[in-house]
Amino acid sequence: MPKYATKQRKILIDFLSSHPDESFSASLIADALSDKISKSAVYRNLSDMEAEGRLRRVVSGREVLYQYADSDSCREHLHLSCKKCGRTYHMEQSIAELLIDNLNEKENFSIDKGETVLYGICGSCREGKK
Repeated sequence: MPKYATKQRKILIDFLSSHPDESFSASLIADALSDKISKSAVYRNLSDMEAEGRLRRVVSGREVLYQYADSDSCREHLHLSCKKCGRTYHMEQSIAELLIDNLNEKENFSIDKGETVLYGICGSCREGKK
């Protein structure tokens, strides 16, 4: 549960939730919202929201990126995260279910979908399209 609900926090949540398959650095978020929210409020809220489980933190190279993960949609999907470009997105459901079922059957292991991220290199980065 959030510690508080401020206008600045709502602006930040609105920004992040409107880009569900994108990850952003704190500085990029602060720049994008500089006319609406202070830089210190961005950093403070990102930290609080990560602790609350509302954000997923991804390290891409030397950069820390944040992605909104507080939607029902995110809780029901496995995630794929590109180590090169930092993009994190939902794994196609039928493939995820095959993986989950196989791990449960063969390894007797149950996966928490909303907390599981598989890291690799996305097709666009492998093909040099980014």
